[in-house]
Order: sequence, then C-alpha cells, then structure tokens
Amino acid sequence: MAQLTHRTATEADIPALVTLMDRSIAGPLAAFLTPDQIAASRRLMGIDSQIIADRTYVIVEHDGVMAGCGGWSGRITEYGGDHTPGREPAPLTPGVDAARIRAMYTAPEFLRRGVGRMILTLCEDAARAAGYDRAELVATMGGEPLYRAAGYREIERFEDDRGGAPVPLVRMGKPLQAANRPPLLA
Repeated sequence: MAQLTHRTATEADIPALVTLMDRSIAGPLAAFLTPDQIAASRRLMGIDSQIIADRTYVIVEHDGVMAGCGGWSGRITEYGGDHTPGREPAPLTPGVDAARIRAMYTAPEFLRRGVGRMILTLCEDAARAAGYDRAELVATMGGEPLYRAAGYREIERFEDDRGGAPVPLVRMGKPLQAANRPPLLA
C-alpha cells in the first residue's frame, strides 16, 4: 500500500497546483456553498506565488499523484491568491505575530485520508521551528471541521464579497506548543 509523501512546491508545480485548487473548490466546497459562491471562491482564492517562492508551500502525493497542497507564511497576507486585492507581503515577527496557515487544498478523491492533517502538521512544525508560538488561518466551511479537530478555535466569522458573492469564512487560531515528536518538515 502506497504511503503519503511530501515535498516542497516549486514554481514548476504551479500549473498542476492551479488544477488541484480548482478541483478542490468546485468539488468538496459545493456541499457548503451556492454556485455563485463557488464562482466567487474561484475568483478570491488561488495560487499565492509568494509562499511558493518562500519555500513554505508543500505538496502531498500518493504514489506520485498530487493529493493535496498547503503551506504556511511569515507574511501579513491571510488568504487569497496573487490576484486577490489587499495582499500585504510585509513580514510578521515570530513570537509576536501568528504564523499564517495558507491555501490548503485536497483533491476530492483524497478527502478524509489524512492529507489535510499531514499538511497542517508539516506547516505547524515548520512555523514552530521558525520561532512562531501560534498560528492563524482563514477557513472555508469545508475546512473548518479539520481545523477544529486539530485544535483551532474560532476568532471571528465574516464574509468576503470581493469575488462577486459573499463567501462565508472563519478566522481561527491555535497556540503552537512544543511538539512531542520529530518534525516532518524543517
């Protein structure tokens, strides 16, 4: 039986990542959003080339097939792709600011198989190793159950209508306590 593996994403992966993100938004999120909200999510979310350039974005594969992706950031931008208005690439301060968990997507055929949990663990371990003592993220309704199960708590609920329809989102946070296991990704 094949195991999940992971690697750091590079710019060469962007076309495949865009395809995976689109499939993830159109598939699993459809259970939580209207067709107009799905279209708005596509316009709002997407590739953030900064976290790929920062080498804090990972790809999880199963037998060479891209199963999911996600990352973390030490920059102010909370969510959205390169095209999303309001991006702020200025750096955060470890030990003062929360690291950002960003752009997590799972291929529909790999849901509930440990992909999201693996990405989250990789991101938390790497952010902790970089000196961050807490993490925050902006969750879609589809991702919220995973984050709650991983110990994230709601900070605030809000809607983002910059994509043309109001998309419900929830800002969540979690302290990053010392891990009792070796990190998966340094």
